[in-house]
Amino acid sequence: MTSTVLVLGARGRAGLAIARAFADAGWRVVGHMRPGASVPAEVRDDARIQWIASDLYAADTLAGQVQALGGAQVVVHALNPVYTHKAWKADVLPMADASINITRALSATLMVVGNIYNFGEGMPAVLREDTPQRARTIKGQIRIAMEAHIQRSGVRAIVIRAGDFFGSGKGTWFDQAIVKDIRQGVFTYPGRKEVATAWAYLPDLGRAFVAVAAKRTQLKPFEVLHFAGSSVTGAQWVEAITPMARQQAWIGDNAALRYKTMPWTIMQLLGWVNPTLAALVEMRYLWDTPHALDNRKLTALIGAEPHTPLPQALQATLNDLGLCKPAPLLTYPSAA
Repeated sequence: MTSTVLVLGARGRAGLAIARAFADAGWRVVGHMRPGASVPAEVRDDARIQWIASDLYAADTLAGQVQALGGAQVVVHALNPVYTHKAWKADVLPMADASINITRALSATLMVVGNIYNFGEGMPAVLREDTPQRARTIKGQIRIAMEAHIQRSGVRAIVIRAGDFFGSGKGTWFDQAIVKDIRQGVFTYPGRKEVATAWAYLPDLGRAFVAVAAKRTQLKPFEVLHFAGSSVTGAQWVEAITPMARQQAWIGDNAALRYKTMPWTIMQLLGWVNPTLAALVEMRYLWDTPHALDNRKLTALIGAEPHTPLPQALQATLNDLGLCKPAPLLTYPSAA
């Protein structure tokens, strides 16, 4: 019998990548979107994903629509409000409540897309599931509260924490800042060049969700897992991007990318009148604090973590962003 997953937030880049991964694995996929929203263009012709437009907070109605389609065994919480403090304070916990209520109505398992905001500025270089959560930022404290609220709810739930996203569309630091001017030969990085931070290539994270879903009955009623992804420095990003920049003639054959840093001081000043910039500046510490996620608990459950070597993942990402002219795939002497 084919299993079914309901993806809440399926129009977002993480939700869509996870929905596609489940579909690729043979699951029946129901994608939720708000009333009046349209199906993302890139999957409009993908019959493997069935879309429902419904009020997220009308849990009984939404669950009834899914039941009419045969029910669902897994619900993925890939919901995120806009990045401002005001939106997070207003929406994160109610969104979690909606996911809990829908999961309970379907007698399903809830899977949550987590992050590392919980750990705070003093976090160690290696993050384990039981690393103390000492966030002092607004977003970090809200994330701590959200996970605790889900655990207290009593629904079966799995939180998979990961680093910064790249791949599968637009909407993160990678496309909005780092490679925004890459066709002009400019690489813009928010942190120090030598500091390694955690990154999650979304197609790989999606495959990890599928693998964990298949093993969900082996887990405790509430479980947290870490997805390692890639730990990458700014210098390593430049090293990986440079061959593509030369192939695409963004820079000359022997030229180097111009390395720019983020104008944090200006952003901080503008944050007094721009709520989004204020929220971004608050999380600046993530770029200057070395960190990686320990995935031993995940791999003990599913085996090897899904992992696309960084150069190949980068090449696919830049292609998906429409930045590249058609060209042969590059080969690399070694994977980063």
